[in-house]
Amino acid sequence: MAGEELKATNDAAGLAALISRAAEQTADPSRGLPPVERWNPPFCGDIDMEIRADGTWFYMGTPIGRAPLVRLFSTVLRRDEDGKTYLVTPVEKVGIRVVDAPFLAVEMSDGVENGDAALIFRTNTGDVVAAGPEHPLRFVIHGDNRELKPYLLVRGRLEALVSRAVMYDLVERGETIDIDGVPMFAVRSGGMVFPIMPADELDRLSQ
Repeated sequence: MAGEELKATNDAAGLAALISRAAEQTADPSRGLPPVERWNPPFCGDIDMEIRADGTWFYMGTPIGRAPLVRLFSTVLRRDEDGKTYLVTPVEKVGIRVVDAPFLAVEMSDGVENGDAALIFRTNTGDVVAAGPEHPLRFVIHGDNRELKPYLLVRGRLEALVSRAVMYDLVERGETIDIDGVPMFAVRSGGMVFPIMPADELDRLSQ
């Protein structure tokens, strides 16, 4: 079975070759991405692949050092309703581990999206996304030290964790905005307002 072939592949290059054939045959030329959301293959088990919190990909305990391989794998990622992340081709679906988010937003710049000023993010896998209605930002206050962790929806249910360096720039764009009568510290992008936290809690934020 094709799925068993995928599971049995014991090196990243061999796995990439299998995925590449499916991606090349099915890629959407307008987006350059395979239409993974339209595929409904059988689940063929988990493979020993992990995306660490810092965005590093590991296969069978070894970091994948070749950026083109990581980019290829990223194009066939899908997060399903069960909350798990998979590599998906038309004929097989295998589970992988994601410690935090599958992508890392490593750059941010000012731009314009549909006529509105927007924050443009680039991920570690080369995706370029403008925060806005289709790609919202969300903010989590994590842990006892109240660490701020921003996330950006990239595609499907897949998010990018905003790196710490970029997060500082993002917070600098924040302003106090009244939302339903509550003063909120928030950022604007793509015609949307994304609340970070109540303005009166800002002093307690650990950065």
